[in-house]
Amino acid sequence: MTAEREITAPVDLCLPDGRLNPGAVGWSRRPLHRANLRGWGRGKRWEYWGIVTPSHIVGLVASSLDYAGVHGVYVLDRATGQEVSKDAVTPLARGVRMPERSGAGTAVVRGGGVSIELVQHEAGTTISAAAPGIALEAEVPLPDGHESLGVVVPFSRRRFQYTVKDLGRPVHGHLTLGSQRIGIDESDSFAVLDHGRGRWPYAVTWNWAAGCGPGRAVQFGGKWTDGTGSTENALFVDGRLHKISDELTWAYDRADWLRPWRIDGPGVQALFHPFHEKAARTNLGLVANETHQCFGHFTGRVRTDDGTWVDIDGLTGWAEEARNRW
Repeated sequence: MTAEREITAPVDLCLPDGRLNPGAVGWSRRPLHRANLRGWGRGKRWEYWGIVTPSHIVGLVASSLDYAGVHGVYVLDRATGQEVSKDAVTPLARGVRMPERSGAGTAVVRGGGVSIELVQHEAGTTISAAAPGIALEAEVPLPDGHESLGVVVPFSRRRFQYTVKDLGRPVHGHLTLGSQRIGIDESDSFAVLDHGRGRWPYAVTWNWAAGCGPGRAVQFGGKWTDGTGSTENALFVDGRLHKISDELTWAYDRADWLRPWRIDGPGVQALFHPFHEKAARTNLGLVANETHQCFGHFTGRVRTDDGTWVDIDGLTGWAEEARNRW
């Protein structure tokens, strides 16, 4: 188990010279960091929203890599397995605006046939997204007392990442696919946010898993945080965060992504059972990515702060491996 420090007051991510602020290293229960990144070329800024409904799964990516904007809108029909998606790359991240704080300000990306606007306000987030044949209008309320996981991962003084993983948010609105309009109801749908700001090494591999259900959610990460002293692992029960500071062991079959994945640690005994694989590959020379994101269900149990084991059977979400050169 790593010795992690809880951040309880607002703090700047960077020192005036652009290096990591040592006082920013730790984790928080709500967004408290200001991502005052300086310089150009290695900065990464992104907002990812995943929305799960009984009939569809939606993924939105809005990002700036400084030298490129990389955006996408993705929709999976859970009944048929049909995917509809549009990806866009904009030179020098033109048409991208990203706020310094999670939960405040507006993030906007436009270009290459993709438009995403995320308006963050005290009551939640308003999402508008459009791509050829796809339109999404959704509201993601922020319940009173709802906690998220903010973590600063220090690769070095000049390479670091601030992430906010916000799971199990209620969501309502509508998704339009061609001429079909599909309602999104808070009673049986949820949204997950991955907010990222940092300065990364050129080559990195990560695992990420997120699962949600009534009153419970799990957030697991791996590989990219190993050896840094920070983890992005947590259990949420009725909106309250139980931080897991252990590094977890991931086991899965890279030759058959739809076989069960195992995620283990002293307080985590989880299996992930995929029902669909989304594979994405990009090779733009200096920038390359290969991601296998599987959607499915969780079984197992996870331990709370006081040692109580919580059943996670039936939580729905995803597990992924991403390999990046960027």
